[in-house]
Amino acid sequence: MRSVERTVFKTIKRERLFTPDDRIMIALSGGKDSVVLAHVLSKIEKRYGAKLFAVTIDEGVRGYREEGIRIAKDVTNKLELEHFIFTFKEAYGYSLEEIYGMARSKGIPLLGCSFCGILRRRLLNDLALKLGATKVATGHNLDDEAQTFLINVFRGDIERIGRAGARPLVVRDGFIPRVKPLRYIPEKEIAVYVYAKGYNLYQNECPYVRASLRDEIRDLLNRLDADHPGTKHSIVNVSDALSKFLEEKIVASKMESCTLCGSPSSRKICRTCEVFSLLGIRKTSV
Repeated sequence: MRSVERTVFKTIKRERLFTPDDRIMIALSGGKDSVVLAHVLSKIEKRYGAKLFAVTIDEGVRGYREEGIRIAKDVTNKLELEHFIFTFKEAYGYSLEEIYGMARSKGIPLLGCSFCGILRRRLLNDLALKLGATKVATGHNLDDEAQTFLINVFRGDIERIGRAGARPLVVRDGFIPRVKPLRYIPEKEIAVYVYAKGYNLYQNECPYVRASLRDEIRDLLNRLDADHPGTKHSIVNVSDALSKFLEEKIVASKMESCTLCGSPSSRKICRTCEVFSLLGIRKTSV
C-alpha cells in the first residue's frame, strides 16, 4: 500500500496535478481503480489543501451497476467524502440498456461500450461544471493507458496519442481538466491494494465489455507482459515521449463549440449530439 501511495504522490508532484485551491471531483464507479483512487486522494487534503468529493454515474445496466453503487457508498462513508449519484436516465432520458436497444433496432453498428464511453465522459464534464469542480480525477491505471495507446495507434489517431498523459496539455474553456494519478500503477498492484484495505473486488462484469476492441487488446497485452515483463511500462513510457513530441500540435489545435449544444468539442458536432442524432432523440440537460 505504501508503494502504491508513494508512486501516486510522486506523480501528483511531478506532473503538478493539483493545487491547494482545487476542488477535485473523484469519478467513483465502485470498481477497484476508483476505490484506490479515492483512498489515496483522501490523504491529499493534508498534503495539498485541495477539497474532494465523489460522483458515481449509474448508466443503467441491470445486474451490474448495483454492486458498484453499493461499494461506492461504502467507500465514501468510510472516507467521509461528499458523494453524488447521477443516472443516464436523469441526464439523457434513457438508460444505457434503452439506448443500446434503440441502436440495435435501428441497425446502428455502435457497441454498447461506445455509447457508454461517449455519454459518460460528457456527463462527467457536465457534472463537474455543475458541482464547481476544478479537476476531475479518474482511476485510469497503467494497463488502461497502455491499452488506450495501442487503440489510438490502431485507429491512427495522432491527436489522441498527443493528448495522453497524467494531465491535459492545454485547458479548454468549458472543459474541466481530467487528471490520472494512477497512470503508472499496474492493475495487479491496484487489486492487491483493494484486498489489503478489506474490500471485495467488483464481482460482476459489464455485459457489453467482451465485444469491445479494448477487451481484445487487454488480453493481448496481458499475454505479452507475462512473456516479456515490463511491456506495459514500456508502452506508457513511449506514450509519454510521443506526447511531448506532439505537444506543439496539440496546443495549436482548436477546441471549438458544438453547433448543436454549445459544449466544447474538437468537431463541429460533438460525439454526444452525433449519437443522439443517429438515435433520433433529443438530449436533455443535467
